[in-house]
Amino acid sequence: MGIELYRIDDRLIHGQVVVGWGKPMGAGFIVLVDDEVASSAWEQELYRMGVPPEMEVFFVSVTDAVAHLDAWRRDQRPGILLTGDVDTMRRLVEGADGIRAVNLGGLHHRTGRTERIRYVYLTGEEERSLRELEARGIAVTAQDVPSARPLPLRDLLNGRPAS
Repeated sequence: MGIELYRIDDRLIHGQVVVGWGKPMGAGFIVLVDDEVASSAWEQELYRMGVPPEMEVFFVSVTDAVAHLDAWRRDQRPGILLTGDVDTMRRLVEGADGIRAVNLGGLHHRTGRTERIRYVYLTGEEERSLRELEARGIAVTAQDVPSARPLPLRDLLNGRPAS
């Protein structure tokens, strides 16, 4: 099994990830890849409170994620890998082979971002980075919950709504 979902969501660990994705997947672990959270015990404790006790959580930097990715892929439990932004996922992909798909789950409004769909707002640089991921052969789709239809990156950037 191992990591079944590579997700970019600026809320990191929250109900939609744990209940919406984790429960249906039977997720046994979550890997939160964030350089700042990896070095902050109090932030880790806050995120850990949102995860049921049967689900293990790893808080790692990009460098540590690259080093441990193969072990998580071999894990017998299904897992979710989360980053809070496009740049962190891009750095992870550049350091590791074998990532085939990336899910855009929530990139919310901030200065400089343009709305693409109700839960994905992107800057020009983020769009370029996502196109680069796709050029590497990675399927990039927006999908907030498992029951929604995945929206391919080209449709997202061309303003085609999910149906």
